[in-house]
Amino acid sequence: MKIASIDLGECPVLLAPMEDVTDPAFRLMCKEFGADMVYTEFVSADALIRAVSKTEQKLAISDAERPVAIQIYGRDVDTMVEAARIVEQARPDIIDLNFGCPVKRVAGKGAGAGMLQNVPLMLQITRAVVRAVSIPVTVKTRLGWDEGHKIIVDLAEQLQDCGIRALTIHGRTRAQMYTGEADWTLIGAVKQNPRMHIPIIGNGDVTTPQRARECFDRYGVDAIMIGRASFGRPWIFREVKHYLETGEQLPDPGPAWKLDVLRRQVADSVRLLDERRGILHVRRHLAASPLFKGIPNFRDTRIAMLRAETQEELSAIFRQIEPLLGIEH
Repeated sequence: MKIASIDLGECPVLLAPMEDVTDPAFRLMCKEFGADMVYTEFVSADALIRAVSKTEQKLAISDAERPVAIQIYGRDVDTMVEAARIVEQARPDIIDLNFGCPVKRVAGKGAGAGMLQNVPLMLQITRAVVRAVSIPVTVKTRLGWDEGHKIIVDLAEQLQDCGIRALTIHGRTRAQMYTGEADWTLIGAVKQNPRMHIPIIGNGDVTTPQRARECFDRYGVDAIMIGRASFGRPWIFREVKHYLETGEQLPDPGPAWKLDVLRRQVADSVRLLDERRGILHVRRHLAASPLFKGIPNFRDTRIAMLRAETQEELSAIFRQIEPLLGIEH
């Protein structure tokens, strides 16, 4: 599959853009485990043109993570165009427009998935950004605003006409947020539309290698995107890629190997950000990691991980967890 001139190979698997999750350390780790393309956390166009330093830090990308996309969101044409030009100077491979974020502070103000209620403005922003920059522009959106307004089949054609080079579809409406099951039938309908010629990337509930295979085979998508299933489990890309390539499931590497990966994720996050921000970013991964599911009476330990403020605190908690996972030295 190609996005413009960027060749992502056959059946690519991408890391979804996620706020407070896809920091540089996590992107690099997912890349190491086989992610074919990674996305930054989403970047507020308004904050970017006001030169908010916390937002500008999100533009930090490295050659080791290429191909990498920087995602922006906003609700105003001129602001989005100016932000896209600033982003282009950071030299990402792709600029992605977020028309899918469902959270109230974004969608409630008309940005992100809020754009699904103002399609003319969404298309105006998309056309303007495509014209303003010289690198490929892509879009990530949802099926529609709610059950009664699943507009994605028509919207996909309209976005393609604006000049985008690929479209990612999350198989839920804004009203669903992240609840219920992702509906891939409409993602498949977009892909099967004979008028569509850009790559279609499917997103939503890809949690196992088998489901990844099914999404390619059943719905015909050009790529899949993995989001929440990567929390505390960057090795999911290794599992999925191996299964797609061989049809076989990788042997489980065991809890000691997985805990070492999480230790390295903590260390890398602290090294690439700083201790405070690095720990904040990695907490969500640790709390959600499937490695710790099934450990009896784990609630207090999970709370301790979420409250830890230093690398040493987390290291001490990991040492306490080792015997619970059956890890012996």
